[in-house]
Amino acid sequence: MITKLHQVIRSFLVDHSNEKASQEPQNILVNSGKNYRTKFRKIRLFAFPSIFLSSILATGAIIGLRQTGHLQFLELVAYDQMVRVGSVNNLDSRLLIVGVDEEDIKKQKQWPLSDETIAKVLNKLQSYDPKLIALDIYRDIPHPPGTESLKQALEKDNIVVVKQLPIGDQPGVAAPATIPKNQVGFSDLPIDPDNIVRRSFVYVETPSGKIKEYSFALQTVLNYLDDDKNIDIQINPDFLKINSTKITDLKNNSGGYVLPKSEALGLQILIKYHSKNIAKTISLTEVLKGNFNQDLVKDKIVLIGVTSPTQKDTFPTPYSAKQIDNFEMAGVEIHGQIISELLGTILEGEKTFWFWPEGVEWGWIGLWSLLGGIVVWRSQRLWILGGNVIVVVAGLWGLCFLLFTQSGWVPFVPPLLAFLLSGTSVLAYKTVYQTYHDPLTGLVNRRSLERKLQQLNHKNLNQSSELVAVLFIDVNRFKSINDGLGHQAGDYLLIAMSQRLQQHLNSWEHLGRVGGDEFAIWLKPVKDKQEVIRFTEKLQQVLSQPLFWQGQEIYTTVTVGISFEETGKNFHGPELLRYADIAMHKAKELNSSRPQIFEPGMDTQAVQRWHLETDLRLGLDQNEFQLYYQPIISLKTGKIAGFEALVRWNSKTRGFVSPGAFIPVAEETGLIVRLGEWILSEACRQIREWHERFPRNPALIMSVNLSGRQFSEPNLVKQIKTILDSAGIEGDRLKLEITESMMMNNVEEAISLLNRLKGLGLRLSIDDFGTGYSSLSYLHRFPVDTLKVDKSFVGRMEDGKDSDKYISIVRTIISLGHNLRLDVIAEGIETEGQMKILESLNCEYGQGYLFSRPLSSENAEALLAKENHNSSQFSI
Repeated sequence: MITKLHQVIRSFLVDHSNEKASQEPQNILVNSGKNYRTKFRKIRLFAFPSIFLSSILATGAIIGLRQTGHLQFLELVAYDQMVRVGSVNNLDSRLLIVGVDEEDIKKQKQWPLSDETIAKVLNKLQSYDPKLIALDIYRDIPHPPGTESLKQALEKDNIVVVKQLPIGDQPGVAAPATIPKNQVGFSDLPIDPDNIVRRSFVYVETPSGKIKEYSFALQTVLNYLDDDKNIDIQINPDFLKINSTKITDLKNNSGGYVLPKSEALGLQILIKYHSKNIAKTISLTEVLKGNFNQDLVKDKIVLIGVTSPTQKDTFPTPYSAKQIDNFEMAGVEIHGQIISELLGTILEGEKTFWFWPEGVEWGWIGLWSLLGGIVVWRSQRLWILGGNVIVVVAGLWGLCFLLFTQSGWVPFVPPLLAFLLSGTSVLAYKTVYQTYHDPLTGLVNRRSLERKLQQLNHKNLNQSSELVAVLFIDVNRFKSINDGLGHQAGDYLLIAMSQRLQQHLNSWEHLGRVGGDEFAIWLKPVKDKQEVIRFTEKLQQVLSQPLFWQGQEIYTTVTVGISFEETGKNFHGPELLRYADIAMHKAKELNSSRPQIFEPGMDTQAVQRWHLETDLRLGLDQNEFQLYYQPIISLKTGKIAGFEALVRWNSKTRGFVSPGAFIPVAEETGLIVRLGEWILSEACRQIREWHERFPRNPALIMSVNLSGRQFSEPNLVKQIKTILDSAGIEGDRLKLEITESMMMNNVEEAISLLNRLKGLGLRLSIDDFGTGYSSLSYLHRFPVDTLKVDKSFVGRMEDGKDSDKYISIVRTIISLGHNLRLDVIAEGIETEGQMKILESLNCEYGQGYLFSRPLSSENAEALLAKENHNSSQFSI
């Protein structure tokens, strides 16, 4: 589903000024009677920039620290903690460890152990039928007596011995020469920078490829599995595959690692330390004396190695970090951990560790950074902030640990630090922000507004003076609403009022909440005081429209006072608020619904808009509007398939007025509803007349654009049915064009309305598809017939270097439409090349200046007559 990012985040940015939780309102009636079903949320859109900026900067900083390795130590500490928390005390029954401890060395009275002693141990174990014996003791030179006996003992085919590969100038330690290569593995324990063993080599290969070596643990596993000598091993730079099991390579930047590439040579894996003790352990002396249960050996892998700390063959592991018992694990025990892990992976399907790609990890860090800003912004009290931080950090740890139990190493420290850094930045911004802003509505407060007004004087000391106006607005009956319906209803009312005010303010106007139920607006520069009055009256009309709270309709009005003053040496900005406040109270005293002012005046810009609205009403009354019709052409036949009706205004006083000028005014004032009804009636009348004069199969279809205000009208279906009946046409002759954004305001209500329109037999089209809010998860539920490709895409299909991109977009829209069994219309076709591209993409219909400009009804009728007469392909 394609959705706008801010709609996912908005639900987190909710503040409540009361302790009790708010309940969901039924709907809100905004402007000229539009019902919006909405949740009561105090959404802080003004917080987005600070949150996004903080999260981006924090993410970049933390990623930089991570990439340079500065966070590796902390991440490894977190990893070790997860290992310890996830530890279980289960022994692997397939393994037995014969450990050479300090007591064994004392009893043998020599070190290294003699060949005779090792031979006796091997022969003793062989008598109990082990599956495999893995000797984790270097034996590169003889240690008599018993050298020949040891040689014979090592000739068994169920023996694996360890060797050490050369490292730099060190020559390494070879295995006895008589032992086959497939029974020899190299010691495989690299040590991390903090001196802890967490990973293991599995396979190494020289750059020339001449030397290929398996690790001691892997060689042991291969010999354990190789009963029938049919193991299939595949070596790849990124993984090792044994039969159908793939063992993924550990890279230098996998998980929390940031290692030099030289540290990540060969194929490595993370060691799964299931527990401190992976297998049953008996001593060398117990084996020589036969003082143990023989079933411990039968069909098992028997590992023989040194467990004495004095022989320096023990290593710190994740279990060593507690530093309580200074625990270190013997090399033979670590090999047991690796062998157990490999057997579990190959035989039981257990996962080896997996890691996210670097890009996904960066997104993970960015997500928590963003969450840090959101959590801090919505936490209104310090103790709430502390609790939220604890919950989020615990959640991050829990999520990382949960993935860890599923063999995933997901970074914990970088997202934690990004969360804290972003949250700290937002907290600092929020502290400053709330000094000058109202926490409920997000508007500037009285202090900030007075400060801005005072700054006007300093800015204009060396400039010509200008007139400044301040409107002081008081919400009537607020106390009774707040007391009668509750504080949540009062908060809801104030937020709705602030949102309505913001919707009707231009960029040069400033709005603030200066009291419990009081707002102030300062305007500059003001050229005409009368304009301020008109503007104020318009605001009063908007703010007096009803709201709905929990099924109850709330009516309220506002009282407004206005003050004016010119900037200059005697200008006192803060005084303007007081003067406006006085004027507002004077209006209350007079019980006047009109604003109380100090001076009359009018602003040119507002006057022009008001005159346009006046002329628009007059134009509707005097039938100054007419429809033009642009043909919609079948790209397969070249014939006219229908028309799109487009409204034009030829004013008696203004002349031709662009639709871009009067349509927005009609929308804002609600006149679009009346105008839209006339357009539908006239279009239906015209298409009926053309059907009678130019009958054809399939019949012509008339497309009409439906405005957002019309779409929200509760009696829309009834109105259209009346028009269809009056015109005497079937519903399938009329196609309504609706934009995506109109339907996304409330999807479920939109679907219900569309289904009722379809019940009239109407055809429905999504206009300008791809330019607005596209939600693919809902598209298949909309009962529409047509997708209309916006001209902005069509017009750029031959736009130089970007042409391929826009052709791909158009192809995708057409393919999507066809997959949903919708026909597709491309608008804005102006060249033969564009038409041929669309034909090649199997687009059914097109319209644009290539075929015809919008035509008057007479010219459109002449075009139909010509096509009907010729009965041939449309001639461009």
